[in-house]
Amino acid sequence: MTTSPIRVCITLGTRPEAIKLAPVIKQFQKTPGFDTQVVLTGQHREMVDQVMQLFEIKADRDLNIMQPKQTLSDITCRSLQGLQTLFAELQPQIVLVQGDTTTAFAAALAAFYQKIPVGHVEAGLRTDNILDPFPEEANRRLVSQITTLHFPPTDKSVANLTASGVSGKVIKTGNTVIDALQTVASKAPACEVPGLDWNNHRVILSTVHRRENWGEPLQNIAKGFLQVLDKFEDVALLLPLHRNPTVREPLKAALESHPRTFLVEPLDYGQLVGAMRRCHLLLTDSGGLQEEAPGLGKPVLVLRETTERPEAAEAGTAKLVGTEPEVITAEAAKLLSDPVAYDAMARAINPFGDGKASERIVQAVQDYFSQ
Repeated sequence: MTTSPIRVCITLGTRPEAIKLAPVIKQFQKTPGFDTQVVLTGQHREMVDQVMQLFEIKADRDLNIMQPKQTLSDITCRSLQGLQTLFAELQPQIVLVQGDTTTAFAAALAAFYQKIPVGHVEAGLRTDNILDPFPEEANRRLVSQITTLHFPPTDKSVANLTASGVSGKVIKTGNTVIDALQTVASKAPACEVPGLDWNNHRVILSTVHRRENWGEPLQNIAKGFLQVLDKFEDVALLLPLHRNPTVREPLKAALESHPRTFLVEPLDYGQLVGAMRRCHLLLTDSGGLQEEAPGLGKPVLVLRETTERPEAAEAGTAKLVGTEPEVITAEAAKLLSDPVAYDAMARAINPFGDGKASERIVQAVQDYFSQ
């Protein structure tokens, strides 16, 4: 390893990236021999700030690109231009990106243009449908083509990378979200919602935001929720609403009049972990929750037609149910009425890691620069 510190730029722009990169940032910061620079694009704002505060992380640089009604092209262009200038100034020896966001794609491309090695955290996820999820499936494939160090979380993601013939080194690490989850869950965070009786209701925790679920699928999901609530009088629905009006307004219109639906503003990560600890099961189209909830012994019904995390379904911790109301109702009813079916999912082993992914990533970067 070189005698001067290795400058690592860790880039992020959204809440999921912040959650999954927080333990990586902390691990680099406490490891001798690294100069760690945390760079925000500002693709999301308030929700990222909450995560940074929770993990006591500060950004060294902030491009602050967020604008009202921003498009994917807006995010890509402003991120790429801002990061081009920033990387030229900071001269990092490696740039780390996470997952499949537009920020991750732009940061990897900006680094590639300056011939800076790229480390890709959570590499190798695939649905094999370029348009689903959109644009994430394309983003992660594109990032893989210009990555030097791939950090896939599972054997399946390793196999995906191998099959696609990527260059660079592939190091299986586990998923850093388990590192983050264990850190926060150990603090036993609370999630108090006015009017929600955690003791006398079985609470379904739900998040819905995926672009492919906008429009009619969102309406169908809401119908499914209402059917489940009508079928089980001891069930309540806790639904943190996404900031995007395209998502929140249809859900509010369909659900807010029901007495056992609790539509709240986005929970900070501590509150979300607290809600996961206390809920009965999850209905979500989130990728991250498919990984996190099994770590707390909670079954997950996935409100999507495809998933880039098939390990969860294969392990029995999650099940794809799509967006048709009747299917949502039937699958939720099975878990709410059949203790054997519920326990089979709740006790299945989480395939996404052991909480030491960040340590493996830092070690891999050390090894790369010691060659």
